[in-house]
Amino acid sequence: MTQKSLVRKIYLDRTIKKVEKKVKLLGIHCNYDVQDLLNARLLCSIFIFVVLLIFNKNGYFLAPIAVLIFHYLSEYLVLDIPIKRRAKKLEEEAIFFFEVLSLTLESGRNLTTAIRIASKNVNSELAEEFQKSLNEMKLGKSFSEAITDMKERIPSDTINNALLNIVQASVFGNNIQESLNNQLDFLRDKRLLEIKSEIGKLPTKISIISVVFFIPIILLVILAPVLIEFIMK
Repeated sequence: MTQKSLVRKIYLDRTIKKVEKKVKLLGIHCNYDVQDLLNARLLCSIFIFVVLLIFNKNGYFLAPIAVLIFHYLSEYLVLDIPIKRRAKKLEEEAIFFFEVLSLTLESGRNLTTAIRIASKNVNSELAEEFQKSLNEMKLGKSFSEAITDMKERIPSDTINNALLNIVQASVFGNNIQESLNNQLDFLRDKRLLEIKSEIGKLPTKISIISVVFFIPIILLVILAPVLIEFIMK
């Protein structure tokens, strides 16, 4: 309690809520504690500030800048980059999961049963998120509440749109099949565009590798006789 109250005094509520939101987006396997993250960042910032202030003659100028850079860079490396990677991974998994869910719905199952069957038969992180929502329903949450809470753990807008359609289908009795197929088409097109983009970047990557590795070797082979002759003199 003392640690938490100390964090509450140091940080603004919106800062704490922002970090809490990002930690949720890392998924159910994330073991980060918001209080520990904020305390670690604070202690490291103080350490960097003191070290630069004592051991660098320009410390009064460099220390605040270094602390500011560390403040934003640490959050970007620890939270933002893993969130982006997880969003991409979940979108890749969503294609197969929603295909299984769509086929299960076509067989005549209701929405909750279809999600339960799909989540048990698909081995993916997205399936585990659905399983967590189903377990929350057993503890008393409604279907809409469980899926709405799941949206807070998903960093992909595309998947969240599908979850929103699932909630609306549950509340209003809408036909989820067509909406789900539209989301599937969008995910497939998005994935195809990403693959084309990665292929398009290959010539640039190959050129960089050539400049860094191959060109120096070629120059060495060409200039080797001259260098040998110069050394032998």
